[in-house]
Amino acid sequence: MEALIALVIGVLVSCGVYLLLRARTFPVILGLTLLSYGVNLFIFVMGRLRTGAPAVVSKGESLSSTLNYADPLPQALVLTAIVIGFAMTAFLLVLALRARAELGNDHVDGTAGLGEKPVKPVRPLAEDEV
Repeated sequence: MEALIALVIGVLVSCGVYLLLRARTFPVILGLTLLSYGVNLFIFVMGRLRTGAPAVVSKGESLSSTLNYADPLPQALVLTAIVIGFAMTAFLLVLALRARAELGNDHVDGTAGLGEKPVKPVRPLAEDEV
């Protein structure tokens, strides 16, 4: 089971890094999302997942019985990271759409690729819209 989870984490991170190195904005956003999924899964697995184990240790329990408890800290960190990742993805999509409207293309550096003609912007933006 550990090898399967390690393989899934490796595939998510490697696909995320590959997409981050693309020249267009949408694959970069997908790459960041896949990379965050891989890191979230890694943090979640570090918490020693247990099936049916409580997350809180009661006061009268001995130290040897605490090995059956799940660690709640990675679960809280992953839950927070999911919310922050969703907000970041939404912001990056709006930023990419705005850059596409202003520049006329969706390349990361704002220039058209080799052999491509730049697309005209939909409409020029007024001074108060900037």
